[in-house]
Amino acid sequence: MTADTLPSLREVLATYGIAPRKSLGQNFIFDLNLTRRIAREAKVDGAAVYEVGPGPGGLTRALLSEGAARVVAVERDTRAIPALEQIASAWPGKLHIVEDDALGVDEPQVLVEHGMVLPVPVVANLPFNSGTALLIKWLTCAWPPWWSSLTLMFQKEVAERVCAAPGEAAYGRLSVLAQWRASARILFAVSRQAFIPPPKVTAAVLRIDPLPAPRYPAELADLEKVTAAAFGQRRKMLRSSLKSLVPNPDGLLEAASVEATERPENLDIAQFCALARAYAAVSSAGRR
Repeated sequence: MTADTLPSLREVLATYGIAPRKSLGQNFIFDLNLTRRIAREAKVDGAAVYEVGPGPGGLTRALLSEGAARVVAVERDTRAIPALEQIASAWPGKLHIVEDDALGVDEPQVLVEHGMVLPVPVVANLPFNSGTALLIKWLTCAWPPWWSSLTLMFQKEVAERVCAAPGEAAYGRLSVLAQWRASARILFAVSRQAFIPPPKVTAAVLRIDPLPAPRYPAELADLEKVTAAAFGQRRKMLRSSLKSLVPNPDGLLEAASVEATERPENLDIAQFCALARAYAAVSSAGRR
């Protein structure tokens, strides 16, 4: 079988009895023009690519059609493996299938085992029920990261949270973590009707490019704790929300030059990093 003789995705699903499963967050894309647009936006020509959740392989076909040198695809749904093997036979030696749960995969180890040189671009139509967890995993890995870019499709709401600025309704912990270490932008929205079955929400394709180093000095663990405490009670002033982190936040806020009456959605990334550094100093003093 060659790329030109591959059956349609509808035929593949019928042949292998694959129906999207809500428990796996699956929404398949049959529009090959859309998947090829995603592949072009990811600039995969000549690149070794990491894909998560390929399902029956609509995006996988697009990546290879647009010139990806190699693709390592991680898929936990055993029903999809024969369909992916069919694609592998059409592009001999270019598609490597890893049957596993992407949340538990050690990506650098797996990619190196398959002969890839890091960093590599990640391109994926992420499962809706685990997309945010995967994104956080990739944003909180060792830095510089093992990935060179992330071109991801998931709920538009999540994409907006990643890109939101201080003061916007969507601004939150994910915004701070993403923009501290990377630049992010929404490439385009995707209609519900592009999926089988149509999800209840609009999707979007998001592009994230890592910075060589974080924008402001801070330790990841400290920043995670500060943002978790602050946005855990986002309606409250910081003097109240940060009590879950330290008994008396006033000294912490003063050290970071942040007003105690501010609310977390109004702080920029530099201020959150200042709070993280102040928290690290307080924690260190407490251990002495």
